[in-house]
Amino acid sequence: MPLSRISLRKGKSAAYRKAIVDGLYKAMRDTFDVPENDFFMTFSELDADSFIYSRDYLDIARSDDFVVIQLTVSNTRPQAKKLALYRAIAQNLTANPGLRPEDIFINLVEVLPENWSFGHGLAQYVKPETTVKTLEPAR
Repeated sequence: MPLSRISLRKGKSAAYRKAIVDGLYKAMRDTFDVPENDFFMTFSELDADSFIYSRDYLDIARSDDFVVIQLTVSNTRPQAKKLALYRAIAQNLTANPGLRPEDIFINLVEVLPENWSFGHGLAQYVKPETTVKTLEPAR
């Protein structure tokens, strides 16, 4: 965790998308206590008529290179780490692939640790003594 969803307009190269992934992951590792190899990211590439946003909300001039980054994370980090994460993402993505800071929109969705299952039908972040035991099948 985090689960990262990245949305942008169609037409960017694989190298451009990789630079976003790399910059986002580096920012999470550097500021957000994300362990090594903990990355789960999806891209949605949309046509212009399916990617609708305000070009000037809060007096921020957005371009066609606008990117939405939504991170679903456990609700375990203080505000200072969130602010550091936003700055690091903007710095990294400005450096490579060359996004303007005005075009980087970040949204954190915080969930409880028990809302994650990374496989095997288990809640890996839940201590065993707090899990509900499964019932034996009726015979």
